Amino acid sequence: MTTIRPFTCDDMFKFNNVNLDPLTETYGLSFYLQYMARWPEYFQVAKDPSGNIMGYIMGKAEGMGENWHGHVTALSVAPEYRRLGLAEKLMKRLEEISENKKCYFVDLFVRVSNEVAVTMYKKLGYSVYRRVIEYYSGDVDEDAYDMRKALSRDMNKTSVIPLKDPVRPEELD
Repeated sequence: MTTIRPFTCDDMFKFNNVNLDPLTETYGLSFYLQYMARWPEYFQVAKDPSGNIMGYIMGKAEGMGENWHGHVTALSVAPEYRRLGLAEKLMKRLEEISENKKCYFVDLFVRVSNEVAVTMYKKLGYSVYRRVIEYYSGDVDEDAYDMRKALSRDMNKTSVIPLKDPVRPEELD
């Protein structure tokens, strides 16, 4: 049985099996601590019955007015626990938290080349809002999709109407 609960400081010593995936963005210790302190309800971990970390989701609420939204900063599931619906459960949890905070939508950034993740997000009701040129840096910079899903507060779904032209990271609002 999977347990989903708030991420704790102790979990930071046990989640390497999840973070070693090359598609998972990893951050410095202070970054994780900041999320735990500022948005603890958005930082959730999934554990198996033996206490092993299966995956986690890290996010926040941000923006103002009709741009008030939930944001997925990171979602990662350890390779041995993939294809079990765990990412969907973690995303649903973040969406519920965002609904309770009266957000208009949830957004996330995903590498254009990560077709498995893009397909999964589409199955969960997300659509590509815009393309962000060279969002991810590395040996070769890579574009990202800014994907969004409207929540109940956005009755007309205006937050997910796709933009025609791509943007650069410095143009993000």
